[in-house]
Amino acid sequence: MKRAVTQYCGHVHVGFVAVLLTYLALLGGCGSPETAPEEQLRQWLKAGQVAAENKERRDLLDLISPAYADSRGHERDDIGNILRVYFLRQHSISLLMKIEEIRVFGDSAAEIELTIAMAGQNDSVLGFSADAYRFQLELERDGEEWFLISARWGELGKEPH
Repeated sequence: MKRAVTQYCGHVHVGFVAVLLTYLALLGGCGSPETAPEEQLRQWLKAGQVAAENKERRDLLDLISPAYADSRGHERDDIGNILRVYFLRQHSISLLMKIEEIRVFGDSAAEIELTIAMAGQNDSVLGFSADAYRFQLELERDGEEWFLISARWGELGKEPH
């Protein structure tokens, strides 16, 4: 565990943002009427945003499937370690998100594309850090609950990977 935390400390912002993508909701939206699954996904994102801004790591992890895996080699436990380190370093966290698209497949799978701007107040020289990322999330519904199963992200202006 110590190795995992140490390995990811240098990439805390990027990894943390990847998870946060899961937790954000935007007022407004795509313009077309929302389906029941789309509304559930927006509520899921809002729950994640609230949990992230309140630094509630366990609540965030509850939104992630135990089978989570991404193209960067992260698993659910890795995300938990990244969140732990990030939350210890930040005094406060603010998120601003724009949902680009929500695609629902049947009633059990979905993809969400969004942009997230994240700012944190901390003990750095400037006293804060800020980043913006583009995310592509894959979610799966298990019973009545939606879970993040994979995510891709990249700095704003770059292709997510």
